[in-house]
Amino acid sequence: MSDLAIRVDRLSKQYRLGTAQPQYRTLRDVVAGAFASRFRRAPGRSIGGSDARRQPDEPFRALDDVSLEVRHGEVLGIIGRNGAGKSTLLKILSRITEPDSGSVEIYGRVASLLEVGTGFHSELTGRENLFLSGAILGMKRAEITRKFDEIVAFAEVERFIDTPVKHYSSGMYLRLAFAVAAHLEPEILLIDEVLAVGDASFQNKCIGKMSDTAKEGRTVLFVSHNMAAITQLCEKVVWLERGRIQKVDAPDDVVKAYLSHGNAQIVERLWQYPGDAPGDDRVRLLAARVLQQGHRASVIDINAPSTIEIEFAVLRPARNLVTGIYVANATGVCLFASRDWRPNQLAPGRYRKHVEIPAQLLAETRLSIDVGLVFYDPNIPSVQASALVVDTIDSAHPLAVRGPYKGKWPGLLRVRLPWSEAAALD
Repeated sequence: MSDLAIRVDRLSKQYRLGTAQPQYRTLRDVVAGAFASRFRRAPGRSIGGSDARRQPDEPFRALDDVSLEVRHGEVLGIIGRNGAGKSTLLKILSRITEPDSGSVEIYGRVASLLEVGTGFHSELTGRENLFLSGAILGMKRAEITRKFDEIVAFAEVERFIDTPVKHYSSGMYLRLAFAVAAHLEPEILLIDEVLAVGDASFQNKCIGKMSDTAKEGRTVLFVSHNMAAITQLCEKVVWLERGRIQKVDAPDDVVKAYLSHGNAQIVERLWQYPGDAPGDDRVRLLAARVLQQGHRASVIDINAPSTIEIEFAVLRPARNLVTGIYVANATGVCLFASRDWRPNQLAPGRYRKHVEIPAQLLAETRLSIDVGLVFYDPNIPSVQASALVVDTIDSAHPLAVRGPYKGKWPGLLRVRLPWSEAAALD
């Protein structure tokens, strides 16, 4: 038996943007159309008075010759900017949308969570919607009943399970919808940005449940803009750009390529015109730069110390002005922040400060560094700006944390810790 769960072969989907009318009109469409007609201009004239003509029925290629294979038990992440084709791909796999060309083969029962509360009826209670949603997913009543208590407990809606869902908050909607889709044992689970809503605790529960689902041998396709969740959960990642696959590889490699796409390294940031510099009539940032061995560095060796230098202007006498840095990795996770809390009294003028990042602290990644100015007094507005983007490498240093090992090394940081010698036991 083949271990293939999904095969997508040269899939394409095109939409036409412009004046095409829907096949049917609801009361909401009629009301919205009547309101919008008051603001329409004569053909060839835009609201701003331009003579440029709109292009009716402009084609938009949501997917363009996409091919990929997903194995049973695999967790596949799908990333890309808005409009890249991620949701269109999942809708085709869920049989909501038909492709224009290409084919899809699916081996297994599919459950999908593409929108908050998909398939829920607002007038029905949570209990009724749970059974309805399960039936839509193709589950038998006995199967839903067996999982009922577990689903409700996961969703944390026990007190409201017999309340119509129209009274639910969006977070409650999400929790119940995800719980139904994840607990009713589909062989293939399709999830579109489910972590965009909900608190941190529930997001962690979602990640844990999807991880458990994969360990049980089921297949998960996960679309998200949360790069930390993508790298934590997925075994392989697909990067879509303008409907085409740009890269398919291990999560770290694809996420780094995606985040750095079109984003050049920035080793020095200068705000030459005071009026454009971040700040106010008290203080303004003037410059920030990354240095290693006394020189500006776009790539820094993690086995040697590096320096972040900040220049700023004090426009009025300042008391207890604090400089700070905020360092994030390629997936957007804040690795650490540092501020100089020493008391001070600064007269108007230009100042320069620097902070040293010690050797053997960072891992290989792309760093995004924000710089900031903060006062002790929380009532005084702080200043913070995205300033620098650099890459880190792990050199063949005799004291490198990884030593002679050349494989992938885990961890957000790469800290050298003191180990004792092996002590013989009697």
